[in-house]
Amino acid sequence: MPEFLLGAAAFVLGTVALGLMRLLRGPGHADRMLSAQLLGTGGVGALLLLGVATGVGAIAEVALLLALLAAFASVAFVSGIQRSDGRGPPSATAPAAADSPGEHRRETA
Repeated sequence: MPEFLLGAAAFVLGTVALGLMRLLRGPGHADRMLSAQLLGTGGVGALLLLGVATGVGAIAEVALLLALLAAFASVAFVSGIQRSDGRGPPSATAPAAADSPGEHRRETA
């Protein structure tokens, strides 16, 4: 049984290597992010298969950490895309929207 699990882990790592090509050559940022998610998911799967095949329980914790990092990477990607599109939260230094373009504020001391 461990031979089968090691073979399955090798197959998963092979598909992850193909996904790495898409990560390096991807036509767009979204394609690259999805291939990075594939690398994270495939890495978790391969690590879990290796952990079960070898009987080392600590590998499952490393796989859990990799899954957490992949989730944070996708959240960071989406928030970065929203900010670059102008759909992010308004900054504190932005002028107030109630001011008209020809009107100037007077500062009082």
